[in-house]
Amino acid sequence: MSQKNRKVVVGVSGGVDSSVSLALLKERGFSPVAVFLKFQKRNNDCCGSEAERRARKVCQKLKTPFYLIDVREKFRNIVIEYFLKSYQQGETPNPCIVCNKRVKFKVLFDKLRDFNASFIATGHYAKTEDGKIFVAEDEEKDQSYFLWALEKKLLKKSLFPLAELTKMEVREKAHELNLPTASVRESQEVCFVDRNLKSYLEGRLNLYPGDIENTEGKKLGTHVGLPVYTIGQRKGIGLSGGPYYVLEKDIKRNVLVVTKNRSELEKKEVCFREENFFEDIDFPLSAEAKIRYNAPRGRGVLNQKKFEFSAPQTAIAGGQSIVFYKGNQLLGGGIIN
Repeated sequence: MSQKNRKVVVGVSGGVDSSVSLALLKERGFSPVAVFLKFQKRNNDCCGSEAERRARKVCQKLKTPFYLIDVREKFRNIVIEYFLKSYQQGETPNPCIVCNKRVKFKVLFDKLRDFNASFIATGHYAKTEDGKIFVAEDEEKDQSYFLWALEKKLLKKSLFPLAELTKMEVREKAHELNLPTASVRESQEVCFVDRNLKSYLEGRLNLYPGDIENTEGKKLGTHVGLPVYTIGQRKGIGLSGGPYYVLEKDIKRNVLVVTKNRSELEKKEVCFREENFFEDIDFPLSAEAKIRYNAPRGRGVLNQKKFEFSAPQTAIAGGQSIVFYKGNQLLGGGIIN
């Protein structure tokens, strides 16, 4: 591979994963250029000014060019607007997936020409090979779930240096290199929610109180606004005599439907939309699927717009992603209806 072809645009976040990714690429003979995407105005651990300061210090230590790209407006108009709109419509969004597809990877990919580079790289725990994505060596940290919506053209240009490492090994490498990010804690799940989710939504959405009903239609109480509840939620419903679980959010009637019977949350069939597959699928296909990031993979049959699990899944939420695997290969995914 020529020296030109060894140039890579690396997304750095001020965290330990992207820092070690940058260091590993240098060790492997690549010529990296570090890009920090500024998502937030405020200072937070994930993507604010403190994270930027750490990322700059890492690049100084590793003698790597550092560039800052301000994507705050793009992030607000795409990711945060999608997030709030989804909750307003009664769905449970997954902002990381939208950010990866429409902001993070897209901006890095668009910078290839500017930097005369051949690859982009991030600190995601995943493997890529021949334009395909596979589960990372550390399955507990595997982040392939968040990559299902990427455009195919990105895959042959994407590198994931942490593919073969565990989180512990990444920490050890960072300490060995004395990187400023070696002890930085894990970032929170939703980087732009600085308080608890309920408070965040209450300050930004139109919330209309309504009835809480059981499955027989009997009124049990009053909810504060459907967007602040999630399917399967048990705590914070505000009913005595429970436990109750959120079963459904009836947007048309503005009614929260609850149940005491947890088995009512179980379903085998999941319909999905906005699907993206990395190769042609011969339906029906025996495969595995996940209905949320921290859920185990379940076996079943993949059809064009539907996945039928062999065993029931609990608390399937509209708006979340269902992601499909064949062995350790990521096939693609879709948005749960």
